[in-house]
Amino acid sequence: MTKILTIGSATMDVFVECDEANIVSVCSKNKNSDFMSYPYGSKIDISTFSSNVGGGGVNTACNFANLGFDTSAIFKIGEDIYSEGVLSSFKNKNVKLDNIIQKKDTSTGFSIILVSFQGDRTVLAHRGANAEIREDEINFDAIKEADFMYVAPLNGESNKVLEPIVQYAHKHGTRICFNAGTTSLKRGFEHIKTILKSAHIVVMNKEEAMMATGIQVRPDTKTEKFSHQLIHDDIKKMLTTLKVMDYQVIVITDGGRGAYAYDGQKFYLCPVFPSPVISTLGAGDAFASTFCGALGKTKLNVGLSLMYASVNSASVVSAFGATEGLLTFEQIEEKLKSNPDYTYLEG
Repeated sequence: MTKILTIGSATMDVFVECDEANIVSVCSKNKNSDFMSYPYGSKIDISTFSSNVGGGGVNTACNFANLGFDTSAIFKIGEDIYSEGVLSSFKNKNVKLDNIIQKKDTSTGFSIILVSFQGDRTVLAHRGANAEIREDEINFDAIKEADFMYVAPLNGESNKVLEPIVQYAHKHGTRICFNAGTTSLKRGFEHIKTILKSAHIVVMNKEEAMMATGIQVRPDTKTEKFSHQLIHDDIKKMLTTLKVMDYQVIVITDGGRGAYAYDGQKFYLCPVFPSPVISTLGAGDAFASTFCGALGKTKLNVGLSLMYASVNSASVVSAFGATEGLLTFEQIEEKLKSNPDYTYLEG
């Protein structure tokens, strides 16, 4: 069985939805921005409330285990009421926790997720221990023993461990899937490039890819036709810029527009799998980790792997909680059989 190790964040997530929340759109010459707003100075009733465990390290570990992989995780938590919630959430997840880091002199990550009536969300995050991972706290033997290491965003001081763990994994033949965080991206493309050289799979959303490459998706730029759909020239440029090694597959997700990929031979476009949207939290983690797992299952079929990822991501957004809607490979395949018209495009 393939051994997968994830490293990233662990948080206690509290979901809040208020009927009085408004979505305000602001347009400028170069971009459109949306904001969630509430009446200033008011006490507002909460219409929906729930709590769950999340974070990139947790979400992806739970997904890999649910897909049937031998999964272990590295994340850092405190010794507080929230850490108890994080640990108890793994009781039936089949994720090995031998390599987690727990310190009583720090606080477990905590997030308040403000959910809009459209299903999107704004996250108020206290990173806590997630931003304090040190190199001397990591079990490097676990990296060497893994077949695959999934690197979720490492922000704050934790970002300093990114380069040594990726280099160590690459040196010992552990394949790497890299999902960059904002701390890494803000350091510029030359910094990211050193990480990209070791990564076999790179997954970013469109905003992250624009930050990494400095390429903006301009509304007036020519697009190339993909059968009946379109892929933007600027997105193609981002994909080719991020691919710095021959063995890499680059994926850029684009919200409701679907996802794009490039393997050096072809460009791929995969639309969003149809699903009701309750909360988008965890959708990106589900997509990226499912794509990584599916590449092995489909014998490196990029297009089909994008479809697997889209189905699982769509299931996650249909429920509250970043891991509540996760599917097995068998369940994903059943959904694809039930939707024979759903497919990807390549060119």
